[in-house]
Amino acid sequence: MTNVLMIINGSAYGLDSTYNAVRLAASLSKRDGVTTTVFLMGDGVTAAMAGQKTPDGYYKLDRMLTTVVRNGGAILCCGTCMDARGVQETMLMEGARRSTMEALADHTLAADKVLVF
Repeated sequence: MTNVLMIINGSAYGLDSTYNAVRLAASLSKRDGVTTTVFLMGDGVTAAMAGQKTPDGYYKLDRMLTTVVRNGGAILCCGTCMDARGVQETMLMEGARRSTMEALADHTLAADKVLVF
């Protein structure tokens, strides 16, 4: 089993790096023998907010992140970063949860690969 930790710092919309990181997380989560954990930090916590309105035909990051959860992965959001942005846990997509720096440290040490966006 390969444990992949992906740390995403960028805002939900407006940065190609966030979009591409979420695409990669979804693809990795579909692989046999891979466990994917996404840790959202800074403005990245906004990627896990449910119900954001985007123009027709535009991607929806919360739906894309659902693929990770559906395939046994985890979506963790920095609690301090959420507080700084006024994001409540009730605002998060199903399957995403508030987390801590201690949890990030644990996941970092357990990971075979760490990717930072």
